[in-house]
Amino acid sequence: MSEPVLFYFDFSSPYGYFAAVKIDELVGGFGRTVTWKPMMLGVAMKETGNRPLADQPLKGEYCKRDWDRLARHMKVAWRMPTPFPIATLAAARAFYWLDDKDPGLAKRFARATFDTYFGNGRDITAPETVADIAAPLGVDRAALLAAVQDPAVKERLKQETAEALRRGVFGSPFFVVDGEPIWGSDRLWMVKHWLREGGW
Repeated sequence: MSEPVLFYFDFSSPYGYFAAVKIDELVGGFGRTVTWKPMMLGVAMKETGNRPLADQPLKGEYCKRDWDRLARHMKVAWRMPTPFPIATLAAARAFYWLDDKDPGLAKRFARATFDTYFGNGRDITAPETVADIAAPLGVDRAALLAAVQDPAVKERLKQETAEALRRGVFGSPFFVVDGEPIWGSDRLWMVKHWLREGGW
């Protein structure tokens, strides 16, 4: 099959950040492409009754250690941001607005947004910060700030999140490979084997 691999994530997800570093290269090795799909993880958490990892007793402290460890292992920039977690509405809306015009640009913006939040520890909640991230990529700041307040763009993100839930997406990162749901950055090996073997 040659359909794109779907990559669902939230910009406030550390494991989403680590997956974003590798997913395109991994999938590209099989001559396939990746469709990036930011979503509102908080909506999924309400459906599952879950809480952010950092807020969970015992698990939260473990995850903070794991994120530090993963960053060292992967040799990527990492700084635990404050505040964390955050609502990433502006970034996700900006992504879809850009994606409709230039998917490649949208991916570059997504990587820069992840790098800003988790690589530099800078809060990305404010639309103005999102515009700052996009501007060096050649994006008009005023146009982006208007877009993230556009009712049509807001609705697009709501619909993308609703579609993610319909597909069974409940976490970040979450991959759909030829219809097969695979959850977690620790399952990238499974994405690789599924692409190589065509499933099992």
